[in-house]
Amino acid sequence: MITISGIKNCDTMQKALKWLDAKKLAYTFHNYKESGIDKATLEQWLKHFPADKLINTKGTTFRGLTDIEKAGITSQSKAIALMMKNTSLIKRPVWDFGDGSFFLGWDEHALETVIEKYKGAQESK
Repeated sequence: MITISGIKNCDTMQKALKWLDAKKLAYTFHNYKESGIDKATLEQWLKHFPADKLINTKGTTFRGLTDIEKAGITSQSKAIALMMKNTSLIKRPVWDFGDGSFFLGWDEHALETVIEKYKGAQESK
C-alpha cells in the first residue's frame, strides 16, 4: 500500500490526495504536522533523498532558521533533529510505495510512470 506523508493543509498535498482518490488507489496518509515524524523514518528517507532535497530550502520555515541551523543540513544527524523539531521543513509529499521505492514531491507526469510500475508489481503478487 502507498503511504503518502505531508501536511494536510498544504495545497500540494491536497492536490496529491485528490489525484490518488481520482485514480482509486488505496493509500495511507501520514500527517507529520499532527502525528510527528520519527528518526527511523527520516533515516530511511535520507537513504533515498539527499537532505538538501528532503528539506524544503525554499520555504518560509527554512528561511526563518539561523545560519548555523541552515548549515547543519549537511550533517545527517543535525538534519534529522531539525526536521523532527520543525516538520514544516520536510518537502512534501513523500511517497512510500511499500516495496522499497520512494518518490519526493509532486510531478504528475513522473508519478504516472511510478504508479504504473507500482500497479504492475501489485498485480504480479
